[in-house]
Amino acid sequence: MNNDLILLGHGSGGRLSHQLLDELIIPIVSGVAAAGQNDAALLEPVSGRLAYTTDSFVVDPIFFPGGTIGSLAVHGTVNDLAMMGAKPLWLSVGLIIEEGFSKRDLKRILEDMRSAADAAGVRIVTGDTKVVPRGKADKIFITTSGIGTVEHTLAIHGANARVGDAVIVSGTIGDHGIAVMAGREGLAVGTDIISDSAALHGLVADIIAAVGEGVHVLRDPTRGGVATTIKEIAQQSAVAVTLHESALPVNQGVRGVCSILGLDPLFVANEGKLLAFVAPDSADAALAAIRRHPLGMHAAAIGTVCAAPAGRVSMETTVGGLRSVEMLAGEQLPRIC
Repeated sequence: MNNDLILLGHGSGGRLSHQLLDELIIPIVSGVAAAGQNDAALLEPVSGRLAYTTDSFVVDPIFFPGGTIGSLAVHGTVNDLAMMGAKPLWLSVGLIIEEGFSKRDLKRILEDMRSAADAAGVRIVTGDTKVVPRGKADKIFITTSGIGTVEHTLAIHGANARVGDAVIVSGTIGDHGIAVMAGREGLAVGTDIISDSAALHGLVADIIAAVGEGVHVLRDPTRGGVATTIKEIAQQSAVAVTLHESALPVNQGVRGVCSILGLDPLFVANEGKLLAFVAPDSADAALAAIRRHPLGMHAAAIGTVCAAPAGRVSMETTVGGLRSVEMLAGEQLPRIC
């Protein structure tokens, strides 16, 4: 028997399950002693409003330039909380593992998950593990939930964009999607294309500290990219948005790959960037605060919120024309998160 492989018995709830949990998963992910392992986590009381989110991760490949499915699961969940202006505190993790998956790979994923959580200052407090037969999953899927606390009274949400707001992106777009695609297809695209997967709550705290009520909307442009996310916000807020093509920050390597493959960076996923809609008199301060943060050095103001027609997003092209930006019918690059 190959002791490196996950067996169906590891999900049975019996001796093999306990071995997998006690010898691998729990020591790496949480370190909770046997006496503290119960059916639910008891959480300390907190002040302020609570933010709660759930996400699932099916990225292919599970290891890609700049990250793994483990670090991505933590960053994605932390960022969903951060976009509400919340301080992330606790995570839960559900693992769906395919029979025959390597324990060595599982160990690497768990270690990346724990490292990402420690770096973000969040605790993985509860979880679950299931094993499914070969062919019923693809290596490993991860489901997470996160809880954070909102310690301010600001209204930061997708329906709060206002006419005149500046639209700011915190850095180059499309990095994650192209990095994952290159890893999946075995493309040699250069070492400068890596996933931007990162936890953004520290950057959000800096924006809030700098402009306070001047920040109206925060959103991380993951699946569907910047274009889809801005379209969603325009529809939620019943406003129009005009983007400026010449202002869009795009890594030259990403731009080159997109040009070769016929992809539009505007629709390629990011996992460590945010969009901020801020009041016009706060735009310079917000942009300066973002650029001072290590994750925001390439931030740029890329557009403006207009009154009408509600829900429309337009692009002012580099040749002076104006084109409509619509959501794609499907995904350019599936399974990127």
